[in-house]
Amino acid sequence: MSLNIEMEIKQDVLCIRLSGELDHHAADDLRERATNAIEEHSIRHIVLNLKSLTFMDSSGLGVILGRYKQIKQRHGEMVVCAISPNIQRLFDMSGLFKIIRLEPTEQFALKRLGVA
Repeated sequence: MSLNIEMEIKQDVLCIRLSGELDHHAADDLRERATNAIEEHSIRHIVLNLKSLTFMDSSGLGVILGRYKQIKQRHGEMVVCAISPNIQRLFDMSGLFKIIRLEPTEQFALKRLGVA
């Protein structure tokens, strides 16, 4: 299975919806597309919807951490939402939830960032 990447811009928030598997094969594509969108559209925040993500490896964590750092340089925030138990466990073990907020739905995440 491959990774499907859907992106939508709402004001200064980039909503990224991932479905499928985020592994080393798909990580470069996600990194490139997210970085370009952030720079081209003056994005300040990211909402990462992982509802349909079935698998992620360390390269996926690396891409997410890299975009977090990119957003932090813009004084923004990254919010992860709708995460499955398996992916949530990976985030917990990696310590990402110490720096990235978790919300139950994309709507809650957008409200948290002042876009609803």
